[in-house]
Amino acid sequence: MPLSMNREVFITCALTGAADTASTSRHVPRSPKEIAAAAVESTKAGAAVVHIHVRDPETGAPSRKHELYKEVTDRIRQADTDVVLNITAGMGGDMIFGSVEQPFPLDPTTDLVGVSERFSHILECAPEICTLDCGTMNFKLGDYVMVHTPSTLRALAKMMTDFGVRPEMEVFDTGHLWFAKQLVEEGLIEDPVLVQLCMGVPWGAPNDLNTLMAMVNSVPSNWTFSIFAIGRDAMAYPAAAVLAGGNVRVGLEDNLYVAKGQLATNGQLVEKAVNVVENMGGRIIGPDEVRRKLKLTKR
Repeated sequence: MPLSMNREVFITCALTGAADTASTSRHVPRSPKEIAAAAVESTKAGAAVVHIHVRDPETGAPSRKHELYKEVTDRIRQADTDVVLNITAGMGGDMIFGSVEQPFPLDPTTDLVGVSERFSHILECAPEICTLDCGTMNFKLGDYVMVHTPSTLRALAKMMTDFGVRPEMEVFDTGHLWFAKQLVEEGLIEDPVLVQLCMGVPWGAPNDLNTLMAMVNSVPSNWTFSIFAIGRDAMAYPAAAVLAGGNVRVGLEDNLYVAKGQLATNGQLVEKAVNVVENMGGRIIGPDEVRRKLKLTKR
C-alpha cells in the first residue's frame, strides 16, 4: 500500500488510567489536584487532548466517584491553558468470575452497573469527548472480563450522541472495529467519526505491525483515528501512527517509562512524541484545530 503519512497530528495524553500502576511509579497521578496538574503539564508539552480516569487519592485504586471527576475537570478548566477533555465512560463494565470450577458467585470486586450510572459523570462534567469501548474481551490475566454487550454499546452510543459529546470508539480487536462500523451504519454515531486503535492489551490485538495495518486498512477513509500501544513498545508507536495516517496517544495509562529504566512524567512522554512527529515532518495541531476537525462543543 502507498505511504499515507499524516502531517497534521494531534496528541492525546492518557494521564493515569485504571491499572495498578500508581504503586509502581511515583509519577502516576492519584488525586484530582495531581491529575489536573498532569493535564496542564502535558498540554504545555504539546498534547491537544487529555484522556481522564480518576483514582482514590489515598489508595490509588480506580474510582467512579462523581466528585473526583468534577474536581479534576473544574481544576483543568480553571487552569491557564486550553485542552480538549476526553473522559472515560468505560468504568463500571468489570466482571470478575469466581474459580474455574465455581464461576458464581462473582468475585466481590466485580463492578458492573447499568448504562445510566456509567454515563452519569459524563452528564455532570460535560466533556467534549468520552470513550466507548466497542466490545467485550478477556482482559489481561485471571478471570476478569471487560463487558460491553451490543445492547449496552447501542444505548451508550445513543446517550453520547443525544448529549452532544463526541464518542471516541475504543477498538481493542478487529471485531470491535467491525461493531464500531455497525454503530455508525445504524446512525448511533454521527460524523465526524473518531476511533482509537488500542494495541498490545492482553488479550486484544497484538502490537505487531501486520495486525496494526490490518486494522488501519479497515478504518473507513473518512474517519479520524489515533493509535497507542502499551508497555515497552509504546514510544515506538507515535512513528507508526503517523506513518499509518493516524494520530498519537501517549501517557502513563499506557507506559511508565520514557527510556529503559527511566520513569517518565506525562509531560516527558508528550515531549518525546512531539519530537518524533516533528522530526518526521509532521506538525502538531492544538486544541482549537482539533475542535474544528472533530466538530466538538466546548463547554
